[in-house]
Amino acid sequence: MRLDGKVALITGAAGGIGRVAAELFAAEGARVVIADVVDDDGTRVVEGIRAAGGDAAYVHADVSTAVQAAAMVDFTTDTFGALHVLYNNAGILPPDDAGTLETPERTWDRVMAVNLKGVWLGCKHGIPALLASGGGSIVNVSSLVALMGSATPQIAYTASKGGVLAMTRELAIEYARQGIRANMLCPGPVDTPLMAELMSDPQWAARRLVHIPLGRPGRAEEIARAALFLASDDSSFMTGAALVVDGGITAAYVTPE
Repeated sequence: MRLDGKVALITGAAGGIGRVAAELFAAEGARVVIADVVDDDGTRVVEGIRAAGGDAAYVHADVSTAVQAAAMVDFTTDTFGALHVLYNNAGILPPDDAGTLETPERTWDRVMAVNLKGVWLGCKHGIPALLASGGGSIVNVSSLVALMGSATPQIAYTASKGGVLAMTRELAIEYARQGIRANMLCPGPVDTPLMAELMSDPQWAARRLVHIPLGRPGRAEEIARAALFLASDDSSFMTGAALVVDGGITAAYVTPE
């Protein structure tokens, strides 16, 4: 098992890709802390992991708040005695995050607080625990839009993910000689309930799928397995890297519609 004996803290793990990653990490031997603000769902994830023979615990944490970010790390070390993997997965994309002129300032501030400040706070409070545990791996979720502009305007989200990319590179250099690796996961479109609803419109699907060389959105399991690779010793000579999992989008040239 690739995470045998490791302790992993995953933010935003009550649902979506975070939940799938938590289940996968536990199946690979990690003791997993699920950090989220959706308590009922987070508790159910823990119950499912335990029912499958794994070990997990839930902590309520708004990653944009310093006190709660610190508390989730303290909870992890108090519960499992160490921290080896910090997976900063929590993120938001509000519906009114649109073009530069249309996006409200409050939306910009909230997206930055969760997507960028939240990752920084996770690292600020998590790194001392990683160092105390002998080092480890940081996996920060960026996006393919950190590497290329989004065809659908989402200015705050795009800017926040670009910030995660730049910050992670600096973290990687800062802690490379102290036993901590920091890498980014850059997913493309992923099959979620919202995506499935949109894909039910044949015209919408036809216009979007043409931009994905593999011809389909990704699956949560595929993103989680990429995160597992970065979290484990399989990626032991990688730090400061952006692992792009996008079905080939960033490799393709397309004519604007």
